[in-house]
Order: sequence, then C-alpha cells, then structure tokens
Amino acid sequence: MAYHFDYDRDTLADIPVKGAESFGDLPALGMAGAEALSYRDLERLTRRLAARLGLLGVGKGDRVALLSENRPEWGVASLGIARAGAVAVPILADFPAEQVSNILSHSGASVLIASARQRKKLEGRALPAVIPVEELAATLDPESPEDARLEAAAAAFAPPPLASSDLAAIVYTSGTTGLSKGVMLTHRNYLADALGCEIIIVLDPRDVLLSILPLAHAYEYTIGFLIPMMSGAQVRYLDRPPSASVLLPALASIRPTIVLSVPLVIEKVYKSGVKPGLEKIPLYRLPPFRPFLEFIAGRKLMRSFGGRIRFFGIGGAPLEPETERFLLRARFPFAIGYGLTETAPIIAASAVGKTKSRMAGPPLRGAELRLAGRKIAADDPSLEVGEIQARGPMVGPGYYKDPARTAEAFTEDGWFRTGDLGYMDGKGRYFVRGRLKTMILGASGENIYPEEVEALLNASPFVAESLVYGDEEGLTALVQLKPEIVEELGELVKEGLAGAERAAARWGQAAGQAVRHAVESAGRTAGAAAHGAGEAYHVAEKAAAELLERVKKEANEKLAAFSRIRKVERQVEPFEKTPTQKIKRFLYPQKQE
Repeated sequence: MAYHFDYDRDTLADIPVKGAESFGDLPALGMAGAEALSYRDLERLTRRLAARLGLLGVGKGDRVALLSENRPEWGVASLGIARAGAVAVPILADFPAEQVSNILSHSGASVLIASARQRKKLEGRALPAVIPVEELAATLDPESPEDARLEAAAAAFAPPPLASSDLAAIVYTSGTTGLSKGVMLTHRNYLADALGCEIIIVLDPRDVLLSILPLAHAYEYTIGFLIPMMSGAQVRYLDRPPSASVLLPALASIRPTIVLSVPLVIEKVYKSGVKPGLEKIPLYRLPPFRPFLEFIAGRKLMRSFGGRIRFFGIGGAPLEPETERFLLRARFPFAIGYGLTETAPIIAASAVGKTKSRMAGPPLRGAELRLAGRKIAADDPSLEVGEIQARGPMVGPGYYKDPARTAEAFTEDGWFRTGDLGYMDGKGRYFVRGRLKTMILGASGENIYPEEVEALLNASPFVAESLVYGDEEGLTALVQLKPEIVEELGELVKEGLAGAERAAARWGQAAGQAVRHAVESAGRTAGAAAHGAGEAYHVAEKAAAELLERVKKEANEKLAAFSRIRKVERQVEPFEKTPTQKIKRFLYPQKQE
C-alpha cells in the first residue's frame, strides 16, 4: 500500500481523508472516457454527504441503503456513509423491486441513496428519505439557501467517534441455496481483507482498474474499490452492461492494468473467441505444437484487453477446467481468489504465476483455515476431504437480526463454517471440491461432488451449462445445449443434411460428424425424411436427445462408477442465476434430505 493502514485502529472513514493527504489531485474514480474525480474531490464529496446525512437525522449505527449501477458516486456514497458513522446497506441493482422493498424493511434503512433507473423501478412503493445518487458530485448553487446550508454543514463537519469493530455494512446476498440474508461486516473485516490481499496484489498510483462487476458485491467492493482507494490507483466504470461491443472499446481506450471478473466472462472469451481460432489451425491438432500456439493466443488475448493487464482476478465461482488449463498454458496473468461474503470476502488466494489447476490457494495473511470432518475421498485415496472452516479478522460477526442462523454458521470454538468441501496439499494450499449442501451420498456411502461432474459435462462442445442432482435411483443431469447447436440441428433437418459439411467446419470434424449422426439417427427413428414443419421439429428434438446421450456417455467414460450419470434431461430455458452467475440450485430438483 502507498500508505499505512491498521485494521485494528482505522476505519473506512479514514480512506478518503488519507487519500486526499497522500494523492491530492491524482484521479480516483471516473466513468470510461470522462473526467475523473480526484482524491481531493473524494474527500470533499464524502464529507459533504456525511454532513447531508447528519442534516437528515442520520446518526451513528443508522442504516443507509445504496442502490445504484456502478459509477463514481457509488464510491462517494459508500465512504460518505462511513464518515457519517452510519451502516451501509448496498443492494444489487439487479434485485427486483419486491426484494429491494424487503431489504429496506428488514434493514430498517432510514435513507435510500438511489440512481434514477432504480428510483423509477421503485415508483409507487413506500420508501425512506431518498437522495438521488446523481446529486452527490453535483456543483452546489451558492444562491440556493438549501445548498448554502449544506456547504456550511460540510465545512463544520465533525466525524462521530468510530471504532474498527463497529458495523460498516449489511450485505444482502442472493445465494444459490435459498432466501437472502443480511451479512454483517465491520470496518475491521473489510480493512483486514484488503490488507491481507497484499500477498496477491499490490497497487500504486500507476494502476488503472476497469470495473465490470457490481460494487454491491463484496468481491468487487474490497478488491476493486477499497484496495485501489487505499493505494492511489484509479478506477473506471462503464455506463452500460459489459457486453463485448461495450467492453472491447473500453479496454482499448482505458488500457487497464487490473480487471476483476467472474469465471463466466473469461470462459465466454475463451470459448467463443480463442478456442475456435486455435482449432482452425492444422498444427494445433499435433500435441508438440500446442504449447507454442497457446502462448501466441495468450499474447493476442492480452492485446485484446488493452495490452497492459498485470492482474486479472477471478472469483465468485469455480473456473471451468478447460479454460483454466488454457490460461495457465498461455501464461495469462490471472489470479484465483476464494471466499464468501461473510469473510469480506477473500480467505485464500493464488497470486499471478502461482496458480495451479483447481487450486483456491494458500490462506490470506491473517486468515486461519482448517478442514473439519475429514474423510478419505472415495475417488482418490490420497486425499482427505473435509469442510473448510475459517477464522480471522476478516470473518464477519454473523447475520443481521438472525441469531439462529448466526449460531448455525459458527462452531462452538468460534470457526466459521464455509459450507465448502475441500482438501489441502503438502504446501498448505487449499482446493475446493464442492458445496457441503450439494454433496450427494452414493449408494455405498461415497461422496459425489456434482460440481465436478458438471465440469466434465460443460467441457463438451455441445453443452452450454449443466446441473447435476441425485435421487434414490442415481444421478440426473439437466443439460442446456448451446443455442448455436440447437440452431444447427434445425438447419440440418430442414436442409436434409446438406449442411453437414458446414457443421463439421464450424464445430470441428468430430463434433460436426456427431451432429450429423444425431440427425441421421433421429430421421431413421422417425421413419421418414423430415417433410413438413411438424416432422422436422420431431426429428430435431430426437437429434437433440441423441446428442445428450452422447454427452452422457462421454462424461461417464471419465467418471468413477459410483458417480456416473444415470439419466440426462434437456434444460430448454437458461438456468436462473445469482448476480455472480451461479445457478440457483434451490430452484431445481435436489437430493432428498
């Protein structure tokens, strides 16, 4: 860090004050392509907001909700709330109006800071006092009595006494296992996590971060906001969702050194942009040439990200194995972080150049990890798998207004139960195998990790996503075929297989032949060529079923006997997901408890 913080002494309220002292007029927060707020601006604007909250009657410990898309004023709001001694309630902008209302009610927020788009979403609902987020960086009118009063209050602002153990935020998660819950995090939790991350990333005023994940998510907030603001770096935001048409020009113009991502983003980049190009090169079919070609592809990927990336952080969910293998072989500067909202969020991480396939990493500095309930893995007798449990200054105190859930989350001796199953290697590095609640017990008592089975299924060139669950008869896989495969099936049926060569060129010889075989087999089963819309649809559906059976067979060939898939079903609609792009498993068939 460019200046010293102590998580036992300092709070989030100190960040803008120390930033102004150390970095002055250096750029801090800005939209892509626009002028940025300086560190001096950040101190002035956060002080002004703290004074404004005081004029509204907000005192120490009161809750102030924050609902907005990513923008510089989001950071102003967050640190301004801290300087007022209040507790931030960051709400994901994707949450529906009903869920937002429930959070406002449960948290007891007395003020809501919201963007125009979010205020429109909440029209007609009972709300606390509302501050438009757009006003937080606006120039005050000296002729306005109200603005003059605010200016005077900001000039006379005296911060309330604040301790590192005081509550800083209540973060409501939209988890994969059921209802949202309010995770309490203190100033100490956030600062301890930010400081502990020095083992994987150290920023300075030369760094530029392009923010593409929601700031209301703990991963982006700690790593993508707090650490840069503690280091003199600058952060840039997009004014719309990070689709390829928006992201690529922004990367080219900003040329960031730091980007944080969930796995889905880099997986899509690899599978839609990198992999097809590699497979078109004849030499790529020969193993001796693959390392060199993948290294070249990695250099091109770096250039597409602006050419200056030195840290591409990936967190929020496991990275798909094939993509991870490519990134490793391509020497792309990625790092893996593991943690939960309850741990502010990182507790284990691998630095750039220290990553290893499927590894979460060693514990963060200050974090202690242990494995509870260890059991020899049925598929690998050399591994002892247990629940990962954590303690340390980044672990939050529990759930807001929920003592029962808080008690359940901690062991009697004070360790936080992550609910994740994993193992540790001889170097003290942790590997995550799956969720304790999703683990399936095999017929002979074996532990089956559905996430590992899904990773095999998702490696198929035909599969977009999958979800595996168990019942009395064994494992069932819900599989969503890639939309382009479904489209290809329909076209082949209509053209009477005339487009099979095109399919082979598009998907590779083996995949193209598999698609053609599926359509031919379905056509024979139907007893006739595809004449008429109804029969064409029937043949296409049969062909899709043929492909699913092929996917199941290929996966089962690589699985231990006890974890093989008994049945595969087609998932036509996309799976419903959380903001970090994890499938909401609780919405789909589950193992019987």
